[in-house]
Amino acid sequence: MNVSFPIPKELESYIEVQIQSGNYANVGDYFLSLLQQDRLRKQAQAKLASLLQEGLDSEAEPVTHAYWNDLRRSLLGQ
Repeated sequence: MNVSFPIPKELESYIEVQIQSGNYANVGDYFLSLLQQDRLRKQAQAKLASLLQEGLDSEAEPVTHAYWNDLRRSLLGQ
């Protein structure tokens, strides 16, 4: 599939800098990278939404001072 669209001049300069910096071989590589990043971002958002819903659907646990202390200890490996 070939895609063609106009790019504003100020963005052309930015893309050229990205290519000249060695991060991308050409304009196509740059746009492929953007598309892959967008796909990964959307997958991460869907995963986050799923986990949040799972949390909302789970049984509630009382959040007490002891709960926070236990959580802090487990996160800090104590």
